[in-house]
Amino acid sequence: MAGPLAGVTVVELAGIGPGPFAGMMLADMGARVLRVDRIPQPGGGPLAAMLRNDAIVDRGRESIAINTKDPRGLEVALDLAARADVLIEGFRPGVAEKLGLGPDAVMARNPRLVYGRMTGWGQSGPLAQAAGHDLNYIAISGALHAMGPADRPPAPPLNLVGDYGGGGMLLALGVVAALFESRTSGRGQVVDAAMSDGAALLMAAQYGLMAKGAWDGQQRETNFLDGSAPFYASYECADGRHIALGPIEPQFYAELLRLIGLDDDGAMRAGQWSQADWPAQKARLAAHLRTRTRDDWCALLEGTDACFAPVLSMREAPAHPHNVARGTFVQRAGATEPAPAPRFDRTPAELPPRAPAIGGHTAGLLGELGHAPADIDALVAAGVVFQAPGSGGAAC
Repeated sequence: MAGPLAGVTVVELAGIGPGPFAGMMLADMGARVLRVDRIPQPGGGPLAAMLRNDAIVDRGRESIAINTKDPRGLEVALDLAARADVLIEGFRPGVAEKLGLGPDAVMARNPRLVYGRMTGWGQSGPLAQAAGHDLNYIAISGALHAMGPADRPPAPPLNLVGDYGGGGMLLALGVVAALFESRTSGRGQVVDAAMSDGAALLMAAQYGLMAKGAWDGQQRETNFLDGSAPFYASYECADGRHIALGPIEPQFYAELLRLIGLDDDGAMRAGQWSQADWPAQKARLAAHLRTRTRDDWCALLEGTDACFAPVLSMREAPAHPHNVARGTFVQRAGATEPAPAPRFDRTPAELPPRAPAIGGHTAGLLGELGHAPADIDALVAAGVVFQAPGSGGAAC
């Protein structure tokens, strides 16, 4: 694999949500990510199929499927961790220990290992053992309360703030930081990444503004970044599609008004930061922007300093000229997926292989651990490990 993490080996104990996203980021950056999957079981229903580890976020892995409840399977998992630089897991606190794969057991064999733990509430605290999902974790951070119109319940921001921005991305950063430190100290450490912590961290700017008296921390849609201000909002166009405007700085706001022909409009001249005038200004802007289609506004405003962009659907976004020029999305096997990011000039990352079949590399990885073919066959026959049908088992 190419990328700045080439030469780093990560063991990922399979899960859903933020843990796999962290694994994807590490794989995108060139790490070799060995995913320890559970042996597939029949059934499970539509939710199980939807969450199966075969999506875009699971790219770049090698998969070995192990029954870790069998002592022989546990030994295989420990052998993998003993040869790795990083292990990441996303279980509730204490579950990895019950499996025999907690930090003490693994780091006894590999003291340099960075052990990344991804949870919703963290390894400690009164909620540590409670079930939850992204929406719950961002709710106690103050982030969810700040989003959406004031006359409706807070709007879920997909699962971007907890699972991915405040979860998997935070875990990936923590792992890389601990890995960097271990190269000097020769010692690994445990990284406790919690989505509730990460969502709070993502709110640093808003908490800072609140401390200055520049943000109402109690009421939604009263602040300049939450849809209240006319200069930071989305607007409907004549064709029912939408545009996003964000000219916060006075010179950019003046440019917007000039380009759309409202620079001499009385309602708009009251003052950009006159909060009492925002409702009237927003209504005036909305009425004016509904007079043309989204494409008309793109022709007039795109590429200017008006801080403008069309609001594109997921089906439209990959075809936008800027995204095409940057290679922001790639097409593979009939599906669109985001390309690895960020970009590196000396050690550029490459799009890693597609998500593997569960157990697609079992035989190859066991061979790397020193297991003879007959031993591998015996482990498969005993149900200790699973080799995906039709896969040769060779590692990436």
